[in-house]
Amino acid sequence: MLLSVLRGSIEWASTTQGERDMAETASLQIEDKIIQLPIIVGSEDEKALDISKLRAETGYITLDQGYGNTGSCQSDITFIDGDKGILRYRGYAIEDLAANSSFIETAYLLIWGELPNADELREFSALFTKHQMLREGIKHHFNLFPPNSPPMAVLSSALNALACYYPELLDIEDAATFTEASARIMSKVRTIAAYSHRQQLGHRIEYPHPDKQFAENFLHMMFSEPYNQFEPDPALVKALDLIFLLHADHEQNCSTSTVRMVGSSEANLFASVAAGVGALWGPLHGGANVAVVNMLERISAENLSVTDFVRQVKDKKAGIRLMGFGHRVYKNFDPRANIIKKSCEEVLEKLHIDDPMLDIAKELEAVALQDDYFVQRKLYPNVDFYSGVILRALGIPKEMFTVIFAIGRMPGWIAQWYEESKSTKISRPRQVYTGSVERSYQPMVERS
Repeated sequence: MLLSVLRGSIEWASTTQGERDMAETASLQIEDKIIQLPIIVGSEDEKALDISKLRAETGYITLDQGYGNTGSCQSDITFIDGDKGILRYRGYAIEDLAANSSFIETAYLLIWGELPNADELREFSALFTKHQMLREGIKHHFNLFPPNSPPMAVLSSALNALACYYPELLDIEDAATFTEASARIMSKVRTIAAYSHRQQLGHRIEYPHPDKQFAENFLHMMFSEPYNQFEPDPALVKALDLIFLLHADHEQNCSTSTVRMVGSSEANLFASVAAGVGALWGPLHGGANVAVVNMLERISAENLSVTDFVRQVKDKKAGIRLMGFGHRVYKNFDPRANIIKKSCEEVLEKLHIDDPMLDIAKELEAVALQDDYFVQRKLYPNVDFYSGVILRALGIPKEMFTVIFAIGRMPGWIAQWYEESKSTKISRPRQVYTGSVERSYQPMVERS
């Protein structure tokens, strides 16, 4: 067995000077061989062992199913400290950006690394207006999908199809081309989303409005009619813009890692973000807020008390899960959850919306946070817990929740793809093979 072969330990070999006072290398003993592993220290004092030459020097690989302890890249984009509940885009706290920034400004920050000045933001925003229309040929694609097609399938397919219409953007060799491709994809993804929703309903497709900003324009395309232009309350527009901003990036999650891995093969930006949509489609990733609303609806429909529901959750035999609590990374409050909870309360109060789902959510949060069962397991509310409630208030149907997530995550995917494109190494994980050893082919007559 592997563990019987691996004897010894990792030891610090030497120390650097200065504040970090950390080892430059670590010694790893495998059988009778000792190798040195470089120690990488990030700007926030995160520490990693560089094992890139481990197999070449020892014949061993590391096994980390789910990549929970494996760093796949070094990145300048997003920092998360799950133990402390910290999320920063390019060094800016998510709380600071949520209070002062907008989705488009934050998108610029993620992609280019700095907040834009007034002229840069104006020019970037103008590109969204310029590229928000879809080619008439792409519009015909929506008619090819059968009724009730999953919106994420339509979104992924349409994003891939865009590559056929803009071949000049497949090879990105300069900043101007990258900016053009980024704005084109980010602007068109909301148009695709709104078009696909209306087509599934059998409604007339509403064109984007040249004078409306990003979030308001999406709501316009979703809900306007020829005889009745949808004019949302500014509070709704602000809330949707905030949802986009809070989802704009989240480090190396499943879909972002997918985008980077696809991009590492030098696949174009359209194909890479379309792959990200496919990864986000999974219910364990992008569908969590739908699961939260389904849970709240079940509690309401069955007239369960929150106390009874929590009791069911703690009963392992019942097979009931508390959705919207806990996170793969955060072992404290998801900082986005507190922001979106406050926004949700403000929107519902301002619009005089009495949503029983919010009352159930508040009570469920209060009960769970005082219950030792959840506290000991560090199960705190995450961003999905309240996002479903606020999307309901916006009139967004459940089947579009994950699409909203994809629209918001697009600048993060683009930034991560661009950063990955500067690498020259294709992603290629290893494995520990556990199948049959070599065997000989048997003729049919000899098989039992």
